[in-house]
Amino acid sequence: MLDMTATDEAANDARARSNVLRLAAAQALTGANSAVIFATGSIVGATLAPSISLATVPLSMYVLGLAAGTLPTGAISRAYGRRVAFMIGTGCGVATGALGAFAILHASFWLFCCATFLGGLYGAVSQSYRFAAADGASTAFRPKAVSWVMAGGIFAGVLGPQLVQWTMDIWPPYLFAFSFVVQALVALIAMAVLTGVDAPKPAAADLHGGRPLFEIARQPRFIAAALCGVIAYPMMNLVMTSAPLAMKMCGLSVSDSNFGIQWHIVAMYGPSFFTGSLIARFGAPVMVAIGLSLEAVGAMIGLSGITAMHFWATLAVLGVGWNFGFVGASALVLETHRPQERNKVQAFNDFLVFGMMAVGSFSSGQLLANYGWSAVNMVVFPPVLVGLAVLSFASFNKRRRRLRAVDEFPEPSL
Repeated sequence: MLDMTATDEAANDARARSNVLRLAAAQALTGANSAVIFATGSIVGATLAPSISLATVPLSMYVLGLAAGTLPTGAISRAYGRRVAFMIGTGCGVATGALGAFAILHASFWLFCCATFLGGLYGAVSQSYRFAAADGASTAFRPKAVSWVMAGGIFAGVLGPQLVQWTMDIWPPYLFAFSFVVQALVALIAMAVLTGVDAPKPAAADLHGGRPLFEIARQPRFIAAALCGVIAYPMMNLVMTSAPLAMKMCGLSVSDSNFGIQWHIVAMYGPSFFTGSLIARFGAPVMVAIGLSLEAVGAMIGLSGITAMHFWATLAVLGVGWNFGFVGASALVLETHRPQERNKVQAFNDFLVFGMMAVGSFSSGQLLANYGWSAVNMVVFPPVLVGLAVLSFASFNKRRRRLRAVDEFPEPSL
C-alpha cells in the first residue's frame, strides 16, 4: 500500500511538473498583457480622455476587471474544467489587443477603457495558473509548483516593456496602436501553450461536493491566508504605482524611475525560483511573516530619504517581500480546502485580494497628491501589523489543536 501511494504521488508530481512548464510559459506571455497596459495606459489615456483628470482611468479599469473576473473564473473552472477557463481568458487577451488598437486608431477613450477592462479579465484568469499548477501534486511539491509558475513573471517583466519599446512607433501617428496588435498575437501564443495543460474536467460528484464556502472561510487558517494575501499584494501595489510619480515630484528623471520599476519586477519574481523550497522547509506561515516584515522594511527605507537609491532600495525590498508574502499566502490557501472545494475557495481568495486592489487603485493617486510620499509609506505599517497578529493567532490555534489531539489519542507504548 505504501509503495502504491508513493508510486501514485510520483506519477501525479510528474504530471504536475509538465503542467508547471506550460503554466510558467503562459505566465510570462500573459504578464506581457499587463505590462503593455501599465506602460501605455496612462499615456494613451491622457491623449484620448476628455479631461486630463481621467488619464489613469484605463489603469483602474484594468484592476477592476481583475477583481470582477476572479469569481467567474472559479465558477467556470468548477463546472467545465480549468482549461476552458484558460481558453476564455486568453480569448479576452486577444480581444484586449484588437479592441485597444481599434480604440487608438479611432481616438475612442471609452473603447480603450473597455479594452483594458478585458485585459483585467485576462489577468484574473492568469492568477489561477499558480493554483492549477498544484492540482493533484503531492503536499511537498505544491509550494514549489506555485512558486515556479510565479517565476514566469520575471520574463514577463522583460518581455512586456521590450514589446512596447520595439513596436510603439511602427504605426505612426498612432502611438502604441501596433503594440496592442502584437499583444493580441502574444495572447494567441499563450492560448496555444495552454491547450496542452493536463486539466481534466471535474468529476460530476465534485460539482456539488465539499463544505459550504462560508464554513471554509471561517477557519482561522483561511482567514489568515486571505488576509495576508489582501495585505501583501495591495500594499505592494500601492507603493509601486505611487513611486514613479513620487520620483518625478522629487526631481528624479524618468530613467531613474524606469530603472527602479525594472528591478522591482525582478525582485518580485526572481525569488520564486527558490521560494517554494523555503516554504517546504520552514512552512508557509514563516515565509508569509518574513514577506510582510520585508514590506514594512521597504516602507521604512522609503521614509528615510528621497534620493534615487532610496527609491530603488524601497522598490527592491518591497518586491522580495511581496514574493514571500503572496506566494506564501497562496500556499497557505492550499492547506484550507479539500480537492473538490478548490475552485470556489481559490476564486474567493483572489476576489478578496484583487477587490481590495481595485479600491486601492482608485485611491492611491489621491493619497500621494494630497498627503505625499511619506503618507504612502506610512499606510503600509498598520495592515502589516494586523496581518502578523492574525497569522500568529492562526498558527498558535493550529498548534493547540494538534497538541489536544495528541493528548486525546496518545500513541500506544511499546
